[in-house]
Amino acid sequence: MVEIFGTLGPACCERGLLKEMFRRGMDGMRLNLSHTTLADAADMLEAFRLAAEDAGKKPELLIDMQGPELRVFKPQAPVKLKEGETCILSCASEGDLRIPAPVFEALETGDTVLIDDGRIECVCESKNESAVTVRVIRGGTVSERKSIKVTGKDIHGPVLTEDDLKNLREAEKYGVTAVMQPFVTKGKQLKEVRDVLHAYGLDDIRIFAKIESREGISLLDEIMPEADMIVIARGDLGNDMPLWELPKAQKCIEDRCIAAGKPFLVVTQMLASMTDSPVPTRAEVSDIFRAVYEGASAVMVTNETAVGKYPAEVIRYLKNTADSALEYIENR
Repeated sequence: MVEIFGTLGPACCERGLLKEMFRRGMDGMRLNLSHTTLADAADMLEAFRLAAEDAGKKPELLIDMQGPELRVFKPQAPVKLKEGETCILSCASEGDLRIPAPVFEALETGDTVLIDDGRIECVCESKNESAVTVRVIRGGTVSERKSIKVTGKDIHGPVLTEDDLKNLREAEKYGVTAVMQPFVTKGKQLKEVRDVLHAYGLDDIRIFAKIESREGISLLDEIMPEADMIVIARGDLGNDMPLWELPKAQKCIEDRCIAAGKPFLVVTQMLASMTDSPVPTRAEVSDIFRAVYEGASAVMVTNETAVGKYPAEVIRYLKNTADSALEYIENR
């Protein structure tokens, strides 16, 4: 069996729709806590719980933690970055964008800066004691707490933020069954998460380790024993290398997980076109089939159900394609 996960969001938070998604094969959902809390999502989570009850399912609820991923501080108003223009990054409030101190300290002239999961790309042109000037190579709009990364440099925040700890204290109340820890690069990071779960009486909660950097891949043998599931998170992983190397990196992680007997989940843009289209591309269903054929224990979609137009159809294609791969494996 392959676990089928969607992502909870405004496009699929109605009880009847969620019931239909469960009916079409969904086993559980991810809730991204980068921009919200369990308490703030209480109404969606109650609809999720009731829908699972209606469908006769015991649902999995995965919470995606803030963790060590670094983010731009929320600007007072969205900041539009246009190609060819310059932008000032600062730890203080004087710049166009306020960035975390570890990022500022690591930045050097010539560095490439990726914002919002790589949608925005800038190059560092100069730096002084209080600000960094970058030129925009690929533009976009920065709002809320968008991710920021310096290509080729491993910069991390705390393993668990204060918001993460607050959410974990309420995890049992909201039916959380697994924690997705982002940007895992060391086994001791997961030990820290496990210790916190134990202290809160949450020993039954699974830990999903998201591999999102080359550093994480290099230390996978250290990470796997501490994780219940390895997550091949192709979004940020693809930002850490040329995209043409991403399939090789995915295959490397898959092979090493299989050799170690460690379950793995594949995620990111599996049915991205279905955010706006009722039918996926041939490449997307081939991607799902291949992930399951290669041994994935779970597959997941994100924006496709959270903000997409056809969340129930997304689950139908995800489930049916996974089943097709399993049937092929069984009959080959």
